[in-house]
Amino acid sequence: MEEQRKAVRAMQVYIREHITEDITPADLPNVSNFSPWYARKLFIKNLGMAPAVYIRRLRLSMSALRLRDEKIAILDIAMEMGFGSVDGYQRAFRREFGCNPKEYALSPVPIWLFTPYLIENTERKVSKMSETRTVFIQVVEKPARKVIIKRGIKANEYWSYCEEVGCDVWGLLTSIKSISGEPVCLWLPEHLRKPPTNEYVQGVEVEQDYTGSVPDGFELIDLPAATYLLFRGEPFEEEKYESAIMEIWDAEKKYDPAFIGYEWDNMNPRIQLEPRGERGYIELVPVRRKDTDLPRS
Repeated sequence: MEEQRKAVRAMQVYIREHITEDITPADLPNVSNFSPWYARKLFIKNLGMAPAVYIRRLRLSMSALRLRDEKIAILDIAMEMGFGSVDGYQRAFRREFGCNPKEYALSPVPIWLFTPYLIENTERKVSKMSETRTVFIQVVEKPARKVIIKRGIKANEYWSYCEEVGCDVWGLLTSIKSISGEPVCLWLPEHLRKPPTNEYVQGVEVEQDYTGSVPDGFELIDLPAATYLLFRGEPFEEEKYESAIMEIWDAEKKYDPAFIGYEWDNMNPRIQLEPRGERGYIELVPVRRKDTDLPRS
């Protein structure tokens, strides 16, 4: 069973790394070390869709982000993403997102992007990093801003949030242009929670004067300007992401911000960025100057 899941993960990694290239019917079986028939069967069994559907949905989502952020012709994006014609691309885009790509490029709205996660190992053991690793810390300033969030009831960390709210929320948040360049996960301080909802939410930071759409079931909240300590670990292997997270949590517990003239700020949310192995795991913890006369929660 573990060998099969590793094969599916290898196919996912290959797709991600070659998504703008021509992925042939032989490529995925080759990286999975299984026959074409069995590799396809494993892919469908574990991910709920055929490889061709997976590839098409991922390419459409990547194209949507480019249409949102770049001035690019529909013809160019269709060809670069491997669609045979503009008409075929437009039809696929409309089926996936419910709007025409040209309309979307002119007026981007929140859409449910396809943001697949690499398949997990069946045994989710947290193994300690074998070598001594460095945690980098720096002071960063966050401006006053709004955050579009989706609340949960019992969620207090990523996995419980995914089980309760659904992992596909991240795709919708990714479609909304963020002032920080990506969605965020937040542990909300008590005064920003709404009983019976819990502390952990996923959201996207937007400008303070944001007037765009807020998806149904989501909420727009205000956050003041705040100072944060950014904790970043070293790059890690994707399957060791839990160890990378624990590494940062341990560093946060041990660190005393008084060393640089700060104290922890319980009036602003702690922020978690998506764990990405190539950049290291990142969290931002709010702090305030020790001599600042502000209320504490």
